[in-house]
Amino acid sequence: MYGERTGKYSYMDLFDFNDNEEQAKPLAERMRASTMKDFVGQSHIVSEGSLLRRAIALDRLGSCIFWGPPGCGKTTLANIIAAQTNGEFIKLNAVNAGVADVKKAVDQARNNLKMFGKRTYLLLDECHRFNKTQSDSLLPAIEQGTILFIGSTTENPYASMTPAIVSRCRVFEFLPLTTAEIKGALLRALSDKRKGLGKYDTQVEDAAVDHLAESAGGDLRTAYNALELAVLTTPPTAEGKIVVTLKDAEQSIQRKALSYNEDLYYDILSAFCKSLRGSDSTAALYYAFRLIEGGCDPILIFRRVIAHSAEDVGMADPNALVVATSALTAFQNMGAPEGFLPLAEAIVYVCEAEKSVATAQAMWAAQKDARTASDDDVPKYLRDNSYGSKEMKAESGKYLYPHNFGGWVRQQYLPDSLKDRDYYKPSDRGYEKLVSEIRKRKGMTK
Repeated sequence: MYGERTGKYSYMDLFDFNDNEEQAKPLAERMRASTMKDFVGQSHIVSEGSLLRRAIALDRLGSCIFWGPPGCGKTTLANIIAAQTNGEFIKLNAVNAGVADVKKAVDQARNNLKMFGKRTYLLLDECHRFNKTQSDSLLPAIEQGTILFIGSTTENPYASMTPAIVSRCRVFEFLPLTTAEIKGALLRALSDKRKGLGKYDTQVEDAAVDHLAESAGGDLRTAYNALELAVLTTPPTAEGKIVVTLKDAEQSIQRKALSYNEDLYYDILSAFCKSLRGSDSTAALYYAFRLIEGGCDPILIFRRVIAHSAEDVGMADPNALVVATSALTAFQNMGAPEGFLPLAEAIVYVCEAEKSVATAQAMWAAQKDARTASDDDVPKYLRDNSYGSKEMKAESGKYLYPHNFGGWVRQQYLPDSLKDRDYYKPSDRGYEKLVSEIRKRKGMTK
């Protein structure tokens, strides 16, 4: 702070500035571990004697990728490595870094190696966001050892990153933190007077800490943010003590944003579809709203329900398709959250309806013939009679108009090469049982 009397800045004031800047950071950032001793979780890869721990201690860590859900320590561990190694470190974020940034980092790494004999680590957050061009610009430096690459990502690197990069890195999979690990970290934050919340006269109920730890879903950052919000927004008692109750904790964390990585997204979507097909309405409802709560567009859920109403229910209950499409229309007109009611109704209807895949199997068989047989020799009496010779028009007169025969008459409609095909074979379930009886009565079954 500038002194009006002295006209100078005092050293103490400068330290105050630094302290103010530090205190302005969120609790999750202030409590970020700076040593392996303080690191939380991931004992399967950082325990004493583990490969990663030995490599860090000996400064022999090669290029690697840290893969795991948010808030599990990927960036924190990368920062610890940066603090403990003798090498130089360059940090980039793949969201805003371009090819020029990569080339600059490579040039800097090359100079460090030539002039000082120091290797350079490149820490790249959200590394799955690197496109092929960006990855290709980095690949030679990784291959030649000019740069030691440490990427962190929430996405499966084997599916989301350039294979050439992944093949040159050791992939370490991080797991969501356990409830016990998160609870321990929260308790340390409450007692830490320098970086945590220890400077406040705070009493947090055990039930409140337990709720925060359990509701964070393995994400320590979410738990820290909720704890800080609860402490800072809870009014103190007359004695000046901040008492955080279970109710305060519930309000501060509300519900965690149920994000998911790409793999988990497809796993949940697959489980939803299989639950629809398997007639488990409870599971289907859970997976549908797990997807929606995680940020999935509800229209995608409606599309799957409509598709399964035709594929897995089909003609066993034709109303399933009507209910599903009506639910979509209702949602488009009503929006959320009321529009979720017809979605739930459609999910339950499709699950509980009789199932038959006969319609879908008929379609698949027809598609196969359409692609492979390609017989376009349409019977002459089915062709357009508005053009052609007199002979062609005469042939069209041989067409048998079904309504002249009570609605159905035996007649060949397929080309000769496909005339014995019978794609649709109704089951004996639901409405298809009636369809099957009608076909048999008419003699339509081949």
